[in-house]
Amino acid sequence: MAGVAQAAPAKAAKAKSAPAAAAAKAGHGARHAGTSAGKSGPISVAYVEVNNNSMLNVGKYTLANGGANVFDIAVIFAANINYDGTNAYLSFNSQVQSVLDNAATQIRPLQAQGIKVELSVLGNHQGAGFANFPSQSAAAAFAQQLSTTVTQYGLDGIDFDDEYADYGTNGTGQPNASSFVYLVQALRNDMPNKLITMYDIGPAASSLTYDGTDVGPLFDYAWNPYYDSWNVPSINLPNSQLSPAAIDVTSTPSSDAASLAQQTVDGGYGVFMTYNLGATDIHDYISSFTNVLYGSNAVYSG
Repeated sequence: MAGVAQAAPAKAAKAKSAPAAAAAKAGHGARHAGTSAGKSGPISVAYVEVNNNSMLNVGKYTLANGGANVFDIAVIFAANINYDGTNAYLSFNSQVQSVLDNAATQIRPLQAQGIKVELSVLGNHQGAGFANFPSQSAAAAFAQQLSTTVTQYGLDGIDFDDEYADYGTNGTGQPNASSFVYLVQALRNDMPNKLITMYDIGPAASSLTYDGTDVGPLFDYAWNPYYDSWNVPSINLPNSQLSPAAIDVTSTPSSDAASLAQQTVDGGYGVFMTYNLGATDIHDYISSFTNVLYGSNAVYSG
């Protein structure tokens, strides 16, 4: 099971809407995270539950051989898509807002190390989700809220997690075929050189094609949402941009983490996703997969 908890609601200021436009692909190759200098192999992703833990923990792990960062992408978990009775809007609980407001001390140090920092967005039991925007203009308006947030706080991208929407609640619509396609197109148009990633779950993840348009190639990466398992995301991306492996560092056995890392290498996949990184020194556990992915133990800087 995905096993992730939603962030508590706290209404955020809305951004102005913008008309949808054709998805831009300029600079597509340059926007990918890439592995840290001195490291070859799959990129590693770390989700952090900021209700309980600091984003700075992501930067505390390096490889014993060469000193490169273990993690290449840090994901702030999580903002919400909420509903005000008429429109969907982007919302931050107090902990997420604190991380964003204190970007100078919570985000910039990671970016200075070469780690990309994304904001994850997921539903909040209010009926609003990525898969039920009623029109192209409504999808574009939410996309602009996302891109405005990325610009305002100096983030590196947005991660979509279509859980906990409770589609139909509060009189909202059920998922439709066009909604997520319009949203991704508009967001890529608004931020052509930033990361857009997908936690491969929910109706949105199954609605990537509409009216002959496949938005799969507009994503940078997609990953399996089920921890301690192997599941190749169903999206039109090369293996180098997929993580079929997913681990929860607090519950997935180290032997499983090592095995999933080996499958990643053997299959030529380019991403390894981890969830729930906390403050405790777990470099021995992390070494179980870094030895396979990068041929090196992990070191904790504390």
